[in-house]
Amino acid sequence: MSSAELIQADGTVTFLPHRLNHHPVVVRGLSADELWICCGLSATLGLTVGVPLASLLSTIALVPTCIVATIALGIYVGGGILRRQKRGRPDTWLYRHLQWWLASRYPLLAGWVGGHTLITRSGAWSVRREAR
Repeated sequence: MSSAELIQADGTVTFLPHRLNHHPVVVRGLSADELWICCGLSATLGLTVGVPLASLLSTIALVPTCIVATIALGIYVGGGILRRQKRGRPDTWLYRHLQWWLASRYPLLAGWVGGHTLITRSGAWSVRREAR
């Protein structure tokens, strides 16, 4: 196809590559959003471990050391776990799974994460038709 055939009269492009709208893999199978979440959770864990350890050993340098160490460990371990969990699933599976998990366990948080739009009913479905 020539470039004239790919552009419509209104200027929109009729052909775009399939992977154009996908999040690129940044580190260990994580996209940028997943990497930030993993870093944030790991840094929080490092802070909660580092502050008591620093006060116990009377050195403030342990706080940033614990934060950096837990971020490195979190990316390494968390990236491997998430990569195995996401293998063979759609791109949005992780986000929908987290929405479902929050909506089913913490119903008050469901509105904040969009979980109220998910179908959370389990059981047999029927079409309510009777055989003639």
